[in-house]
Amino acid sequence: MDVAKLVETTLNGLGYELVDLEKSGRGLLRVLMDKPAGIAIEDCELVSNQLTRLFMVEGVDFDRLEVSSPGLDRPIKKEADFVRFGGQKAQIKLRMPLAGRKNFVGILGAVQDGVLQLDVEGNQVAIELSNVDKARLVPVF
Repeated sequence: MDVAKLVETTLNGLGYELVDLEKSGRGLLRVLMDKPAGIAIEDCELVSNQLTRLFMVEGVDFDRLEVSSPGLDRPIKKEADFVRFGGQKAQIKLRMPLAGRKNFVGILGAVQDGVLQLDVEGNQVAIELSNVDKARLVPVF
């Protein structure tokens, strides 16, 4: 059973977007979700109750379920996320080094043919999305 697909389908049906699903040892499932107006505690409570019932019916094995908003340092996972957050600052960690580096911080630019343009202090860096290990928004205060 694909738990991620089950969670994503359920969240979409409730009007939310699945940002990330983390499974850790000891049976913890952590669901990060979002919606355009932002996430309130009532949203987390609603989704937690819905997923708990669904997991019981579907026989999903878990000990603890955490449901929360992605926070200000939101993970960027899908190509659509890179497009959506264009113009914002992000921290990107690569799987394989690019020009001798694996870590970049810059302003997200255009995405074309699976390649992100990242403005790093005025220099354009072309990063293949397939080489991105982790990416997060960097909150600017």
